[in-house]
Amino acid sequence: MVNLKSTSQLLEKLRALMKNTKYVQEPIHAYIVPSEDRHQSEYIAECDRRRAFITGFTGSSGTAVVTEKDACLWTDGRYYLQATQEMDKNWTLMKLNDPGTPTESVWLSKVLPIGSRVGVDPQLMSYDSWHPMQTQLEASGMLLVPIQVNLIDVIWEDRPAPPCNIVQPHPLKYSGKACSQKVQEVRLDMSEKGASLLVVTALDEIAWLLNLRGSDIDYNPVFFSYVIVTPNDVHLFADKSKLTSAVHDHFNQEGLPVTFHPYEKVYSFLTEEIVLHEGKVWLSYLSSYGLMALIPERKRLTDISPIAVMKAMKNPTEVNGLINCHIRDGAAVCCYLAWLEKEVSKGVVTEVSGATKLEEFRKQMDEFVGLSFTTISSAGPNGAIIHYTPSEDHDRLITANELYLCDSGAQFRDGTTDVTRTVHFGTPTEYEKECFTRVFKGQASLSSAVFPQKIKGHYLDTLARKYLWDVGLDYLHGTGHGIGSYLNVHEGPMGVSWRTYPDDPGLSEGMFLSNEPGYYEDGKFGIRLENIERVVPVETKYNLPIRKFLTFETVTMVPIQTKMLVPGLLTEKEISYLNNYHMKVRELVGPLLKKMGHLEALEWLYRETEPIG
Repeated sequence: MVNLKSTSQLLEKLRALMKNTKYVQEPIHAYIVPSEDRHQSEYIAECDRRRAFITGFTGSSGTAVVTEKDACLWTDGRYYLQATQEMDKNWTLMKLNDPGTPTESVWLSKVLPIGSRVGVDPQLMSYDSWHPMQTQLEASGMLLVPIQVNLIDVIWEDRPAPPCNIVQPHPLKYSGKACSQKVQEVRLDMSEKGASLLVVTALDEIAWLLNLRGSDIDYNPVFFSYVIVTPNDVHLFADKSKLTSAVHDHFNQEGLPVTFHPYEKVYSFLTEEIVLHEGKVWLSYLSSYGLMALIPERKRLTDISPIAVMKAMKNPTEVNGLINCHIRDGAAVCCYLAWLEKEVSKGVVTEVSGATKLEEFRKQMDEFVGLSFTTISSAGPNGAIIHYTPSEDHDRLITANELYLCDSGAQFRDGTTDVTRTVHFGTPTEYEKECFTRVFKGQASLSSAVFPQKIKGHYLDTLARKYLWDVGLDYLHGTGHGIGSYLNVHEGPMGVSWRTYPDDPGLSEGMFLSNEPGYYEDGKFGIRLENIERVVPVETKYNLPIRKFLTFETVTMVPIQTKMLVPGLLTEKEISYLNNYHMKVRELVGPLLKKMGHLEALEWLYRETEPIG
């Protein structure tokens, strides 16, 4: 059992600070601790794990709220089980998306008296989150107030220092487009919207725009920075020690003049710059309230950043990179699964040692940089924890007696990967096989879908769930997310989910998304199958000029375990889909395994891709 972190003293200290006028202008009655950093990143550096520090819950998504009497954590279905296992008795889990669970602002309106002040660090909450919360609280006679000194930082005595790693140029052979050209395209969008300033806060957008990569956040090749684009200038705010001569040379080679500023100067610079420009200031509503508050309301343009959509539409160089890196990644995963099948009978492979071995195989591949997230190596009941992280504290043997779910990915210089396979090395139950088959049917259905260009991703979500829904099963996470080109493993603004994506521009050629239905039973097992799909044009019976039609092309190259399938539940179309996919995996991955001398993995690959029918 995990040793739970005791939070009693931390909460006592935090509650004292909430009344201390050295840190707050007036006492506050509640304090909100978001998961995000100043850039509203999904994954964050160790120094920004404030919510994990105060709650003990280490999942990537959630919001903590502390009042004088209560301490609550809101998180979604991916993390319910994990949160209950990691938090001590001081904390109450609030299940997001559960019909009976109030939002943070509704809950605060009920438990606090009229006139209460609710505090939060304005740099850590997006304007998108701040505005509706402020409206709700004001309607209940309360105030949402910015607290400039982060109260968690005050009590976090051994808080790690912010990272300060060197920034590397991302050459044209990988990026496919010079940063000067990208900035030119951004300025066209600014001109159309009447914007004189564009403030870029999302770290992956900055890395993509400037063709730079960093390592300030584990698994994400980004660096702490802000960018402000004007009609004539580009201003980069970052610690100058990160920016070597290679970065300066890079900008010269790609024809982009850049003015450098210290990271912390973005607030004062923006304040001064706003008055010098007549046009709008474009700042995505997903950016922090702290920055948005600097801009007069009449000058605000809060649309999604133009870079988000540009980045999602991969150019031909990025497309080829993503295809090729998935072949190499597929070879690494095939090596691991072949090795695991042989070793598991010895009773020595655990979730942790298995994940380590998989990383070793990936390191053998060309252009490998690192992992794209912590490997989810989960045996038996641990597979039911959707974002499980194996550790020495609760390491479990991988055996032939239960399902094994492995969700993993890598960063290559030419692309990012994310793949999940669920396997059984012994004799699965008929129920496990049925669940697996229904998950596969959903994946095949979505992958084979033909749809009109610009259709929103959430319209396709039912295709992946139907065969589970038919028998009263479901899963509590989205079906698909975008993926970066040697960038973040989760990338918007599009996705496939029962939830709508407010900025989904509609699916278009050149986008890459995951396709990952699953099924989970707490305390028993988890099943997930995940492929990355490329959006491609498709010929239809009636090719009318009115609207272009699209489909998916799978780029993940790892076999699906056929012994887990119930043949009687599969249609001829599904069998044909799987056989064709397996032939493609064999043809693309086989030669690489042979070239690298991985002959046991090659033999395994041929066996696992034998046609069924």
